[in-house]
Amino acid sequence: MNIFEAIRKDHDIQRGLADKLVETSGDSKTRKITWEALKHELQVHADAEERYFYVPLIEKDMTQEHARHGVAEHHEMDELIEKLEETDMSSPAWLSTAKKLREKVFHHLEDEEHTFFQLAGKVLTEKEKTDLQTKYRKHMSEEDAGIKKG
Repeated sequence: MNIFEAIRKDHDIQRGLADKLVETSGDSKTRKITWEALKHELQVHADAEERYFYVPLIEKDMTQEHARHGVAEHHEMDELIEKLEETDMSSPAWLSTAKKLREKVFHHLEDEEHTFFQLAGKVLTEKEKTDLQTKYRKHMSEEDAGIKKG
């Protein structure tokens, strides 16, 4: 497995959770559980991805601008997450913001999979792709273990 396959696997989880979230209603148990799962997935993924995908790409001229754009999109998602945290889950504004977050997530994942991955594939060696995947996966499993312990 390489870094692209590892990230794409997590993207599929994020898409599924984002889709499920916007189908929930009110201050329901399903909405709360789905929201917590999506929020956790996005935050842990963004942290690991920035460390083990974007940082190496920022160091290369060909991918620097795209990597910075990706990090900026993570911050835009963080802002929407904060807004959702501050909004009553049963209000129409919450669902509206959740739909904006879903759109941002889907746009970001599309950018990565159809643009960033191709460029990164040209600048990273096969060894780097494998090594980064190992570090990325280790980070993700440590974060998940931390959540389960906490």
